[in-house]
Amino acid sequence: MTFFLVEMVNGPAWDPVRGRREQAGFAEHGEFLDALVDAGVVVLGGPVGEGEGDHALLVVRAADEAQVQAHLAPDPWLGSVLAIGSIRRWRLWLGSLPDA
Repeated sequence: MTFFLVEMVNGPAWDPVRGRREQAGFAEHGEFLDALVDAGVVVLGGPVGEGEGDHALLVVRAADEAQVQAHLAPDPWLGSVLAIGSIRRWRLWLGSLPDA
């Protein structure tokens, strides 16, 4: 299986006055991502930058970029609070991830 680095950036509904956990629908977004972690699809993830971060990175296990997009498509934040900034294949050379 291949790993992909997915950069999630603020979408058009992102409220800059609120923190990440105070954005509308945070609980549903979190439940969605927890389910992907439980399924072994998302192996690492979280905000990047100072404080609560200015964007987030996910390490996604998938066969190809289309499968990454299919896994993330049901996210209740996708296209509103967050958008996919980039999807890049990641070749893990050092260290290890579970079942890598």
